[in-house]
Amino acid sequence: MQLRYNYRAYPDASQRRALARAFGCARVVWNDCLRDRKQAHAAGQPYVKSAELSRLRITQAKRTEERAWLADVSAVVLQQPLRDLDTACKNFFDSLLGKRKGRKIGPPRYKPKKDTRQSIRLNANAFSLRGDGTVYAAKVGNLKVKWSRRLPAAPTSVTVTKDSSGRYLLSFVVDTEPDVLPEAETDAGIDLGLSAFAVLSDGQKIDSPRFLRRAEKKLRRLQRELSRKAKGSKN
Repeated sequence: MQLRYNYRAYPDASQRRALARAFGCARVVWNDCLRDRKQAHAAGQPYVKSAELSRLRITQAKRTEERAWLADVSAVVLQQPLRDLDTACKNFFDSLLGKRKGRKIGPPRYKPKKDTRQSIRLNANAFSLRGDGTVYAAKVGNLKVKWSRRLPAAPTSVTVTKDSSGRYLLSFVVDTEPDVLPEAETDAGIDLGLSAFAVLSDGQKIDSPRFLRRAEKKLRRLQRELSRKAKGSKN
């Protein structure tokens, strides 16, 4: 079973510039590869395989003047968008053919340069946990991290994200064994209700968590704060 653990990161000025380059390179590789597949489809040509895209849009692109700056970031950063594009295309085709359960999936879209959320994903070859509590990312450096809890096992990958508020987040994927519940000595029936969340067959009542009531209370407070703000201001 895979679990995800999120932590806040605090890169310095040079690391923020390195991450900005990595975000931009990942976006360019995604858009270039997606454009090639769309143009091939429009021209009635065969589906462009990942190996061909990797050769054209990564290996050969690094040797051109227009895309020479792709060599400034880790190779993992450049390969991951291609893998993500393969997954997105597969999900779209499976959804189109009815092989994928759930809602319909749209085709992959281009990533805009001014996207408020940017991210890159690194596998175990491109990052490592340091003994001083920092996280090393290839061609970025040792990132300072606020560890709110311990990781249960060594992570297999990490996603570095910059959100719309300018915060940097590290999201680790960890493989763990699923928890096995102990066998109960007795059986109990459960009746779900409205006034109480559940009533057990032995008479025990479990109160409703009342998520809606708490959400309404929070919404009233936020609406009051909004009413005191000037329209068009940064707040």
